[in-house]
Amino acid sequence: MSRLPGWLAGMGASLTRIGEHLEERRTEAARDDVPDAAPSAPGSVPPPPSYAPAIAAKPDPVAAIPWGIRVAAEAGWRLLVLAGTLWVLIRVISAVQLVVLAFVAALLVTALLQPTVARLKRWGLPRGLATAVTAIAGFVVMGLVGWFVVWQVMDNLDDLSDRVRDGIEELKRWLLDSPFHVTEQQINDIAKNLSDTIGTNTEEITSAGLQGVTVMVEILTGILLAMFSTLFLLYDGKRIWQWVLKLVPAQAREGVAGAGPRAWRTLTAYVRGTVIVALIDAIFIGLGIYFLDVPMAVPLAVFIFLFAFIPLVGAVVSGALAVVVALVTQGVFTALMVLIVVLAVQQIEGHVLQPFILGRAVRVHPLAVVLAVAAGGLTAGIGGAVVAVPLVAVTNTVVGYLRAYSKEQALRAAQPPHGATAIDLAPTPVPVAPGAQEA
Repeated sequence: MSRLPGWLAGMGASLTRIGEHLEERRTEAARDDVPDAAPSAPGSVPPPPSYAPAIAAKPDPVAAIPWGIRVAAEAGWRLLVLAGTLWVLIRVISAVQLVVLAFVAALLVTALLQPTVARLKRWGLPRGLATAVTAIAGFVVMGLVGWFVVWQVMDNLDDLSDRVRDGIEELKRWLLDSPFHVTEQQINDIAKNLSDTIGTNTEEITSAGLQGVTVMVEILTGILLAMFSTLFLLYDGKRIWQWVLKLVPAQAREGVAGAGPRAWRTLTAYVRGTVIVALIDAIFIGLGIYFLDVPMAVPLAVFIFLFAFIPLVGAVVSGALAVVVALVTQGVFTALMVLIVVLAVQQIEGHVLQPFILGRAVRVHPLAVVLAVAAGGLTAGIGGAVVAVPLVAVTNTVVGYLRAYSKEQALRAAQPPHGATAIDLAPTPVPVAPGAQEA
């Protein structure tokens, strides 16, 4: 009997715990049923049930992309923007190609004539009179050169045609007697094919002639534009440059103002050096052609002078023209001699004259020259090939100056203030507790 009260107390405690447990279960069930019974307010998200599995947080997308891909993407869209800008610029230049080429030609002529204007002004002539005298003299000389070439060609055309016929007959006999086993029937077949081709393409030749008239009109228009642009650049070039500087953002204006005169000196050195080199080529190759008794030696020398303004390609074309004229008029031996003369003069020009006359200011790598001439020719024909190399030379000068200017500005920003000493700029030493050094 003494154990009965303890047993009843234990049973009561167990029943109490069971009731508390049931009450907790009932409370949890009621909490789970609350969303269904009382819908949440619009726009609020109900909390997940307690039994829902935990979802790991997703990383930031920027942090998930590797660093190299992010750098490539950043560079990629900037390159796309630059490519789009260049494409639009090329389209605009193609639309106004005549105006652009005329202005660039005016720049080249101005770079050639401007030192003469400056010299006449130092001698006391007014600016307008010095500009007029220089421009008139320059245009007269260029016109006389063109007239002389046309006159020589027309004057020697009949003699040249007779010599070409004789040269073709001599070349035919040489082919028949050569070890190449060429028969007369094969030569006649080639001549017949050429005649048939010319007869078949008569319409194309006629249309080309009509297009030639349009081209002549465009050339005359470009010449007039270049002449007017040259006059204004010679007379008012400094004020035009100052006006251009006002269009540059203020932060970059100082650097551009310093790069401009250096670019102009590079362009002037290039044009004057190219004229001197072309003149030397024309004189020596023309003398060699003249002593070898090749007809139209003087017009060929003028053509060599003009084609020398197209780097690499011009020398090949003018030299090939001289060799072909010598071949059809004087025979194989004379053509070989002309080829030797052309190669010798061009080698001396390329390895001695150009480095000495042009100097380091306009030195451009041969690969850059080839790529620039090819790109200029594809973009704007012969005119683009002519202006490609001076454009690359000027760009190289401007980029080099701006890079040096940026470094100088960075060094100036990092320099100490005026009057500061090394002691003022030295870092403050950290105080040391007594006895620490000995420890």
